[in-house]
Amino acid sequence: MKLTEEDESRVIEMAWEDRTPFEAIEHQFGLNEHQVIHFMRNNLKSSSFRLWRKRMHGRQTKHINFRSPDVIRAHCPTQYKQR
Repeated sequence: MKLTEEDESRVIEMAWEDRTPFEAIEHQFGLNEHQVIHFMRNNLKSSSFRLWRKRMHGRQTKHINFRSPDVIRAHCPTQYKQR
């Protein structure tokens, strides 16, 4: 699958977000968790990739099945401010 530069940027942004599950990335861009990891490895500096993997390891909010049912949104209310 060939992603545009804008889509690649959005995948990286979504992967870094704590509340955005891998399933949302798969739904929107067709990349499963394994493909997202591979994508991030190829598109980040090695030190940034290691930081991301360390941050994501064991993070329950990155998987819908492990999320608390109280979490009903994928972003902070102040993330997308109205202009």
